[in-house]
Amino acid sequence: MSEPSWLVMGRELRAIAQIGLTFSRDPFDRQRFERIRELGATLIADGAGIDPANLLGAFQLDAGYATPKVDVRGAAFRDGRVLLVREVSDGRWTLPGGWADVNQTPAECVVREVAEESGFTARAIKLAAVHDYRKRNAPHQLDSIYKLFFVCELTGGSATPSNETSEVGFFPRHDLPPLSLGRTTAQQIGLMFEHAENPQLAPDFD
Repeated sequence: MSEPSWLVMGRELRAIAQIGLTFSRDPFDRQRFERIRELGATLIADGAGIDPANLLGAFQLDAGYATPKVDVRGAAFRDGRVLLVREVSDGRWTLPGGWADVNQTPAECVVREVAEESGFTARAIKLAAVHDYRKRNAPHQLDSIYKLFFVCELTGGSATPSNETSEVGFFPRHDLPPLSLGRTTAQQIGLMFEHAENPQLAPDFD
C-alpha cells in the first residue's frame, strides 16, 4: 500500500536520529542528530498539517534503538465463522488483538488479547502471517509496525465485550461487517480463513 514520501522519509529520519542519540557521546554529533529529529518532525508535520512542536515532543519521548512496534491478532472460528470484536474507538470490527506486551511471548499476547476483548479463552495453534503495516493496512501510521496473525482454537468462555469493545460476534467469510482497516482488512481475514481450512499452508510474510 503506497504511502506519501514525506511520511516514509520523516519516519526514517526519526529512526536515524533516535539511534544516533542512543549511541553517540560526541556533543557535536548529538546536536546533529537532534537537528535530524527536528527535520523529521517538521517534514511529517507539514505533510500531515499538524503542529511540529507537538510531534517533536512525542519523538523526544522515545529512546533506544528504533525498531518496529509489534501488533498481534487472533483468528478463531466457530461453525465456519470468524470471531470479530467491535472497537469502541471507531465503531468498526476487527480480529481481536493489540500491542504485544513485554515479558509475554507472541502466542501469550494473542491469547490474552482474545480473552480481554471477546471473553473467549483460546490457544494459539499456528502463526499464519507476519505483515508490514505499510504494505497491508490503512490509514498511514507514524510508527513502523509488524502485525502477527495467529489462528486460534477457542477453549471456553463466552461472548463478553470489554472497555475497548462494544460487541462480539461470528461472521461468515463473505458477509463481514464494516472493518477497522487500521487493525484488520478483509484480505487479511480471508487469508485467515484459508489457513484455518488448510493447516499445512505456509505462513504468509512480507
